[in-house]
Amino acid sequence: MRKDTEARMREREYFRRLRLFPGAWTVLRLDGRGFARFTAGRFDKPFDIRLRDLMTAAARSVMEEFQGLYAVTHSDEISVVFPPKWNMFDRRLEKLVSISAGLASAIFTQACGEAAHFDSRAWQGVSEQDVVDYIRWRQEQAAHCALHSWCYWTLRQNGMDSEAVVQALRGQGKAFQNELLFQHGINFNDLPAWQRRGVGLYWESYQKAGFDPLRGEPVTAERRRIRIDAELPMAEAYEEFVRRLLCVEVSTARKMHPDRSNEKF
Repeated sequence: MRKDTEARMREREYFRRLRLFPGAWTVLRLDGRGFARFTAGRFDKPFDIRLRDLMTAAARSVMEEFQGLYAVTHSDEISVVFPPKWNMFDRRLEKLVSISAGLASAIFTQACGEAAHFDSRAWQGVSEQDVVDYIRWRQEQAAHCALHSWCYWTLRQNGMDSEAVVQALRGQGKAFQNELLFQHGINFNDLPAWQRRGVGLYWESYQKAGFDPLRGEPVTAERRRIRIDAELPMAEAYEEFVRRLLCVEVSTARKMHPDRSNEKF
């Protein structure tokens, strides 16, 4: 092919020049495509620990592959936070969103045994406070959606059809929804934290025992691994928790070798 033709073809790859803003905090947010339909008949409602574990596995794969600082997942959503100096794929937007969505889809599908799809988008902030506000916002949305889901499925499981439930809950606030659950013997605040706040993933360092064959003696080496936290704090305590994670020196963390062994809750 002639060089001028090749150049002309490449010029029509319209989105390949889009890059994240330099020096900005980044969050890759992934959402399951059509998961209301996908989960129907496959998982218990309103929450299923199997779906939680599948979403956690997908979040972990993106966090490991892209070297994120923190990830959180709830429902069919994943958010992964990256520091200002993060430069994977030269910050090319189409690479980041397409590969992250493809990776999450592949890991989820492999573990589930049924084809599932994710989309991905990039959010950017100029300060640490922006990121904290974003993460707090997603936790508040997780709680809001969890409360509504529990109300919806409690009424459905008590004989109401979908349309009637939608009408019954339309425009109702938290007080009404909490009272509705209480009348059915459910205290929302006593439900598992992961249902109300999501599951967090972050790096931790540890000492791994080994053996030096040259010196003939046991040794220890510093490693890092992803910790999975199903008991996240909330409100101001969560804000402080996230701030501490954002202060982790990525350059120091990368000197440690990741331990990719599976970790249980």
